Amino acid sequence: MNHALALMLPLALLMGCKDDVASRAIPDPLILTEEAAGHYCQMVILEHQGPKGQVHLAGFPAPLWFSQVRDGIAYLKSPEQTAEILVLYVNDMGRAVSWHKPGESNWINANTAFFAVNSDAIGGMGAPEIAPFSDRTKAEEFITEHGGEIMLLAEIPAELVLTPIELDTVALETSE
Repeated sequence: MNHALALMLPLALLMGCKDDVASRAIPDPLILTEEAAGHYCQMVILEHQGPKGQVHLAGFPAPLWFSQVRDGIAYLKSPEQTAEILVLYVNDMGRAVSWHKPGESNWINANTAFFAVNSDAIGGMGAPEIAPFSDRTKAEEFITEHGGEIMLLAEIPAELVLTPIELDTVALETSE
């Protein structure tokens, strides 16, 4: 009897590990719908221009939605954020119809994206935006037209997304 128990114990431990790994599997991105509200602003995301983000957390069935990619990255880099982040998906602006219609299903993993930072792009909440692309060439074309530089997610400094910004009321009026 002790021999059978000794054989079953490692099997039970392995099954427990399997469940733990399965619960941390990276979920697929969700399609953006009218019900999606921004995590910070609680506004309908589809009503805003520019790329969006969705953060999936361990143990949560629905993602946190962000009206701007900048806000999603700020959530990742915030020292106060304690939840286990599984993935951040962002709109691939290289496949977007336009800046005003970034898409509902053209999501890419932020860890593999090329980000156009410090450009003249303004996002959905009127703040400077970080434009993500799956194709480096398209990111370079964007920078040629809008300025800035290309960075990978790990290269984006926390200060870039966490530092308060002053919104230019003229830019807000012209971007609507």
